[in-house]
Amino acid sequence: MKSEHSERTADTTGQLAGGGRTDAATEVFVAHRNLLFTVAYEMLGSAADAEDVLQEAWLRWVGVDLGTVREQRAYLVRITTRQALSRLRTLGRRKESYVGSWLPEPLLTSPDVAEDVELADSVSTAMLLVLETLTPTERAVFVLREVFDFGYEEIAEAVDKSPASVRQIAHRARTHVAARRPRGIVSPAETRDALDAFRRAVETGDVQSLLDILAPDVVLLGDGGGVKQAVLRPVVGADKVARLLAGGLGRQATATLRPAQVNACPALIIRLSGEIDTVVTARVDNGLITGLYAVRNPEKLSHMGREVALRR
Repeated sequence: MKSEHSERTADTTGQLAGGGRTDAATEVFVAHRNLLFTVAYEMLGSAADAEDVLQEAWLRWVGVDLGTVREQRAYLVRITTRQALSRLRTLGRRKESYVGSWLPEPLLTSPDVAEDVELADSVSTAMLLVLETLTPTERAVFVLREVFDFGYEEIAEAVDKSPASVRQIAHRARTHVAARRPRGIVSPAETRDALDAFRRAVETGDVQSLLDILAPDVVLLGDGGGVKQAVLRPVVGADKVARLLAGGLGRQATATLRPAQVNACPALIIRLSGEIDTVVTARVDNGLITGLYAVRNPEKLSHMGREVALRR
């Protein structure tokens, strides 16, 4: 099954192709489309902005003489990266006035994404939040090198730096990420077990059961975007988080909490009267939940109706 993103881009590129003039360009672009979307999404943390970047990349790609392109995949990634860098700087200014905590846009991902352990880890909410602490260039270099295994010379062309500079940036970014990333890759089963226990506790309003599954220093972040009610600042500590959640959404008569695969990790989708209200992802360490991320901003839930194909 094609993802909604693939269909949308295929439709758009088909319309732009006009009279078959760019059939070859369209075919190449669509063939690499899921990869390009993944690159853009990892750099931006926003599916909507990643889609816009792909449209801009397509407009540049369709004007290229394919006969002059030696490596089409690398060329497409290069123009996508450049567009994403420009968008990332704009997003940085936008986030400065964002109401409350900014969280990455959740994606309903296909099961095969979770099978690629490194890719799954790189698109997890916890990891995307770590990437938010990098500069735009550091983020681009880290993503292209550590996730997609591009060479330093290829990355240098994408970020308009020398290969020597890219090596230094990559080292700096790796050190920065290593100090902040989750301590290790947690198995999906461990995360699923923790979320199952969390769900049962929330549904019953059992504070003690919540305390049993939450790490003492757990952090809860909520993203309502100023549209939906959400905690405006991080809530820190098991006792505070447990008491806040015990009387929350899970106790409402029309609320349902169901497991899902979000950003290649086990997650929970909370529906009110059948409509998606909140997407909850978690960071788990040593069997306990150390981070809870609740996205309620309706604009960030628009891609939750259909699976998204991510690729390396």
